[in-house]
Amino acid sequence: MPRSKPYQPLLLRLLHGVNAVLIIGAAITGFLVYDSWDGRFGGLSLTKANRSLIDIHGTFGFVIFFVVLPLFIIYCLKAGRNRLIQLNMLKQLTEVGKPIWWYTLQRITNTVMLLAALFSVISGKFQDENWLPQRELNHTAYYIHLIAWIVIVLALFTHLLMSTKVGGFPLLLSMFDTNYRPEHNPRLWRDKILNWLRHPTL
Repeated sequence: MPRSKPYQPLLLRLLHGVNAVLIIGAAITGFLVYDSWDGRFGGLSLTKANRSLIDIHGTFGFVIFFVVLPLFIIYCLKAGRNRLIQLNMLKQLTEVGKPIWWYTLQRITNTVMLLAALFSVISGKFQDENWLPQRELNHTAYYIHLIAWIVIVLALFTHLLMSTKVGGFPLLLSMFDTNYRPEHNPRLWRDKILNWLRHPTL
């Protein structure tokens, strides 16, 4: 595989892909729940109040919180630290218009996206599924959940825009590439994970 072609580690592609599908699904069902049960801040009235929407949205949140997001966060902190906010972020932001400036904006967007997803699932776990059917719409956890939804949607669009600016469509397409380098063979994942568990600071 040519080294000049944008390349993403296979594990990142898998975790990123599954996480993206689940978060987008949660965002869509979250809007439908809001649209059908609340709608105080505007809506589209696409669906009627349906308890099954709350259950579907909760299922997305459950899978994200207990399965995918923890693995993705561990990967980001371990192997993807260079894609998140760096200690010299403020200095890099002074290089307006230069490549490092765009890279820094992308890292900020990635970090905000990760934190918003975390706040969203945590605030979701503090909610009661009976609040909306009982018209209890003023709970703090519910407001935090709505704000997190807005941040996730904005961060998602910004993430796509920044990725396109930094690496163009080849970078976006690299997330869907099925090829991988020998060092990223899934057969090696078990040993790498065990090694990281033994030496988590490496």
